[in-house]
Amino acid sequence: MIRIALLDDQELVRTGLRPLAEHDGDIEVVAEAPDGHTGLSLIRRHRPDVVLMDIRMPRLDGIAATEHIAADPDLGDVRVVVLTTFDEDENVLAAVRAGAAGFLLKDVAPHELRDAIRVVAAGDSLLSPTITTTVLGHLGASLNTRVRPEMLDALTDRERDVLAGVGRGASNDEIGASLHISPATARTYVSRLLAKLGARDRAQLVVVSYESGLITPGDAS
Repeated sequence: MIRIALLDDQELVRTGLRPLAEHDGDIEVVAEAPDGHTGLSLIRRHRPDVVLMDIRMPRLDGIAATEHIAADPDLGDVRVVVLTTFDEDENVLAAVRAGAAGFLLKDVAPHELRDAIRVVAAGDSLLSPTITTTVLGHLGASLNTRVRPEMLDALTDRERDVLAGVGRGASNDEIGASLHISPATARTYVSRLLAKLGARDRAQLVVVSYESGLITPGDAS
């Protein structure tokens, strides 16, 4: 059973998400909260596998709450998925930097919501090409204003190729196929990138790929 928490300041949203998440019987909502402060207390008590986190909440917003979760060694197994709308795109990047494993648009289809929870609970980042290019690509010029190519100085050409694949939302299998290497080798390269770039997970590698200028908004696999 995958145990999740819902943090959103709108009761209607939480009430709607619960039955959608629990529909197939393998996901259980163990906590709900209307703000980050209350949510953190419940998360520390219940230790859910996944937190669906709204960004704009009173008392403690979703970005700050995500930072607290990522910084707490006792919550190392808790994964955060940010719930977003297009008008919050800029905040999505801040949430990923803070430690979120990925993001979902609030109008996601019910089966996509459940699949996303399962993906993140299994330890993967929620970075499908569609969601990644839609949300990050929508930022356009604001991403271009912070391009820092020096972030890639320590990387080999092959590592840059792998990072570009991650930035486009490709899986290890897809990266391996495109670069003519095995999925295991692609996985090894991703591990090296995480260490070299000081990234928490693949979600943060995506941000690096955009902010370094390696991938440009709208670039798709």
